[in-house]
Amino acid sequence: MKLFSRSFLVLTFFSFSLSAVNAQEVIENNQSDFGEFMDRSGNRYRAASGHPGPEYWQNETDYTIEATLNDEDHSISGKITLTYTNNSPQDLEFIWMHLEQNRFTEDSRGTLTTPIGGNRYVGDTDGGYEISNLQAKVKRSTSSKYLINDTRMQVFFNRPIPANGGEATVSMNFSYKIPVEGMDRMGRLDVEDGTIYAMAQWFPRAAVFDDIDGWNVEPYLGAGEFYLDYGDYDFKITAPYDHIVVASGELQNPREVLSSTMRERMEMASKSDSTVFIVKPEEVNDMSIRAKQDGMLTWHFKMENTRDVAFASSSAFIWDAARINLPDGKKAMAQSAYPKESAGQGAWGRSTEYSKYSVEHYAEKWFNYPYPVAVNVAADIGGMEYPGLNFCGWQAEGESLWGVTDHEFGHNWFPMIVGTNERRYAWMDEGFNTFINHYSSLEFNDGEYGSNLNQTRRLVSWFNRPTREGIDTYPDVTNLRNLGMTAYYKPAIGLLLLREYILGHERFDNAFKSYIETWAYKHPQPKDFFNHMENVAGENLSWFWKGWFYGTGNIDISLDGVQRRQGNYVITVSNKGDIPMPVELKLTYEDGTTENLRLPVEIWQRGDTWSHLLETEKTLESVELDPEKILPDVNFSNDSWPTDFYND
Repeated sequence: MKLFSRSFLVLTFFSFSLSAVNAQEVIENNQSDFGEFMDRSGNRYRAASGHPGPEYWQNETDYTIEATLNDEDHSISGKITLTYTNNSPQDLEFIWMHLEQNRFTEDSRGTLTTPIGGNRYVGDTDGGYEISNLQAKVKRSTSSKYLINDTRMQVFFNRPIPANGGEATVSMNFSYKIPVEGMDRMGRLDVEDGTIYAMAQWFPRAAVFDDIDGWNVEPYLGAGEFYLDYGDYDFKITAPYDHIVVASGELQNPREVLSSTMRERMEMASKSDSTVFIVKPEEVNDMSIRAKQDGMLTWHFKMENTRDVAFASSSAFIWDAARINLPDGKKAMAQSAYPKESAGQGAWGRSTEYSKYSVEHYAEKWFNYPYPVAVNVAADIGGMEYPGLNFCGWQAEGESLWGVTDHEFGHNWFPMIVGTNERRYAWMDEGFNTFINHYSSLEFNDGEYGSNLNQTRRLVSWFNRPTREGIDTYPDVTNLRNLGMTAYYKPAIGLLLLREYILGHERFDNAFKSYIETWAYKHPQPKDFFNHMENVAGENLSWFWKGWFYGTGNIDISLDGVQRRQGNYVITVSNKGDIPMPVELKLTYEDGTTENLRLPVEIWQRGDTWSHLLETEKTLESVELDPEKILPDVNFSNDSWPTDFYND
């Protein structure tokens, strides 16, 4: 050992001296583009493989709610009781809750951070919660202490909720005025036959306590959406007798709220692949088919293992439905509720057809649909999603209605099933959803409306803008001119590149389906997605995550030249952009034949230029880079090579 050590030291010294002499000959490589850009190491809660760790936990919140809708003063009041299960390893002395209706006040943070000229997320300022009779119980102790700050409420306990499965209950009464303008997420709309109440964020909800940030208590400002626990919901909505109430979840008391005629039609719809009217257009004001002719009716719904529920109520609703066929053999019910102003086969008369197809497509292609209903509601809302229920624009029709319906139902997979943090990572729900919408639209009615997501070069002007922002920018601080790209299109194009250009269909689909199944009804973080895709697809993609998802750089692969050499050809390419990519080349020969040549992304580890020797006995006529035009390459002028090659 001593002799070996001395020899090793001599060899090391000689090597070091030689390296010092030749240091000026070392060429810098691009390995930094391929290295890790964030800590993606695993721990006991989240494994490096992208799976939940052996001690992964998340808390559960179950809700019982009774609420009454007053259509005279446009208010809602009710009582909520939530059962909170603390599965964390830490005792909790309090819980935080969301009071999103407090956004609709003059002095809310959301109001005070709205530009003078307004934006999509404007809202009324004469609302806000009234909270009373709060009781917070752990074991035999009861507390009434709470603190409200803007859209958040801190509820204190006299005893901590024990770790590892301890339970607490919190009950309170609540009321508020329903806004007309609810930040394009909820609100009310007056039509000829009544008012449509689109009710979301309509009760106090528990915030998420997780292993990443502890309590997630970002205020509700506007662009940032929601992050919620999973649980079971049992809720009752009392509304005027002439209202139809549709909601997330399964109706528990049809005999009490539906007439025999309506129940018969609902039974027909449950067995029909075509749309069946429950309330026909000409019957909207016909009280003879209603269950009651005066007073109030209480509609009772239940939904299991969901992160939220929403509902809509109106005397103006036409109501239709059809059966949804799921891949496991089970059935669900597609439903649409809309006023006569929205009716017609060019408009909402096709809503249930759209809804049915959308849910069936995603259930078959990615992950089974878990909810009993899929309800589409016409409202004064551009498009907003909740588990099992959407609000879409009441004036939408044709391709516009298909697009918004398909998009909002796609959200049942992201973030309703895969429960990401929308308030921070909008791209993990909007972007993923926009991606799966692409394939749904291509297939609906053999491409009746189609999709242009794969026409990535039409967006090059945005990629070249100096004001562009990164995907990882929080939605509440993103310039609204950029939000459509940072939250929707750029991340969707990222997944498109992975499936169509980098990994291929089989490897991508295996990994993406596995990610959905693994994180269904859980709370993945960005690194969980990155790790999972890499581990299942079998590919180190750090260069792609870093360049596309955590930067503002662009793709510009250049075909620099083709030279004839000893009967063969040398094809030279360079990376003039910021993001490395595999290189796809289409070779066309003089005899009219073609072939594709793929160079792996690793060619860019060694530098920004690469030459490839093409051995062939044929005469090469032309070379085209990215022949399918999948890459959003920002410079079109260097993507092909003409026929005027020259010999050495």
